[in-house]
Amino acid sequence: MNLHGTEVRQRALTLLRDGGRNADVARQLNVPLGTISYWLHMDRSKRGECPGPHDPKCPRCDGRSLDSAAYAYLLGLYLGDGHISQYSAHRVPNLMITLDDAWPGVQAEAEHAMRTVFPDNATCRVRRTGCHNIKVYSKHLHCLFPQHGPGKKHDRLIALAPWQQDIVEAYPWMFLRGLIQSDGCRITNWTERVVGGVRKRYEYPRYFFANKSDDIRALCGAALDLVGVEWSTLARGSDPFNISIARKASVALMDHHIGPKY
Repeated sequence: MNLHGTEVRQRALTLLRDGGRNADVARQLNVPLGTISYWLHMDRSKRGECPGPHDPKCPRCDGRSLDSAAYAYLLGLYLGDGHISQYSAHRVPNLMITLDDAWPGVQAEAEHAMRTVFPDNATCRVRRTGCHNIKVYSKHLHCLFPQHGPGKKHDRLIALAPWQQDIVEAYPWMFLRGLIQSDGCRITNWTERVVGGVRKRYEYPRYFFANKSDDIRALCGAALDLVGVEWSTLARGSDPFNISIARKASVALMDHHIGPKY
């Protein structure tokens, strides 16, 4: 982790107060965009320039309305391949979803969901080799994602709170969309058969969801059951890490509601 000293921070604030754009300042000083945005927010807050309350409201703490469909999708992204961390430089937790640059549409959809669930919090994208981290900072991330805890998700219990379960049952396809777009895929399998003495090649699509956590795979399977999708478990070596969806009718349902990454 890179910690930036007072001199760099003051230089950044000077550029920002002179009208510099966050992204331009971040590139000029080689500082993450999220850090620049946080420094600017704290500077404006100290100078009394932030309109309204300084702390955005929380659906769990303050009763703010929550877009349940967007939340179901974001919950799927988080459980599939998301991470909540807290950097000492920010003092505010951030939710980070890492998504491959091969799927710019998924990146845009993920960021839109973050903005919908956290309408009063700024989002940002941090470039990494071959991917982007889609991030949002909020003091209430632990309220909305109580599955957060120390260590890797597959090393601890992952269970939905009753209010989360209600949302997933109301929007199972959005939850599955998040899981598949973060830790799943749609592929084309093929096989060869001899028909009338002629060897023919047959291709068929199938969906996979791969995750080391038994609990997260169970949540995926339960959501698939809710929407009537038939699935099975495939082992990776001796480990049953993969959920497979290969039956024609079930693949057609998945294509209608989720489809390939884009």
